[in-house]
Amino acid sequence: MLTLIRRIGEEIYIDKGKIKVSLLFQKGELIGVGIKAPRSIDIDRKEVFIRKCIEQHELEKKKKQEELEPSNS
Repeated sequence: MLTLIRRIGEEIYIDKGKIKVSLLFQKGELIGVGIKAPRSIDIDRKEVFIRKCIEQHELEKKKKQEELEPSNS
């Protein structure tokens, strides 16, 4: 993991500038981060990412079970 130290108002560029991360503000222990990226890039908070992974796993599990069950036709 690359660790950088930046000040509020500074930016970090990723993938030759395709993704820009801006440090917008600090309010107590909270830091406002802005991310500008192509629409094809998924950007999620950790809890949303975990929920999506669980949902995807459940869908794959259901699909696999359906494939293993004999058809009634």
